Amino acid sequence: MNSNMDSSFRWNDEQHGAPKEPLRLSACQQATRNALIGVTSDLVKRVWQHRNGEGEGFTRRHRIHDLVWYEPHETMETAIARETTLKAWKRIWKIALVESTNPQWRDLFADIIA
Repeated sequence: MNSNMDSSFRWNDEQHGAPKEPLRLSACQQATRNALIGVTSDLVKRVWQHRNGEGEGFTRRHRIHDLVWYEPHETMETAIARETTLKAWKRIWKIALVESTNPQWRDLFADIIA
């Protein structure tokens, strides 16, 4: 795994080419509704990495690979600020956030690559 990509999805655009739109990301393991909140500048790539076992730590232990919610941000700074806020939320609030737009917890990966 690339040392610039850790379980919090921090992406160093200076080392990986031109910046892309920062995004808020939550991936989830369907059965347990374990949520992982993070930031990436390349959502398709990051979800692909999770789906193919390239994540470490929490992601691998809990087999988190489904994208169930994401939120675009204008800047990486605002995305990171939102990430910090959401990581402080109670689990039930995160579940409610996902269910407000995706009540079936459908994997959204196909939608973002279409």
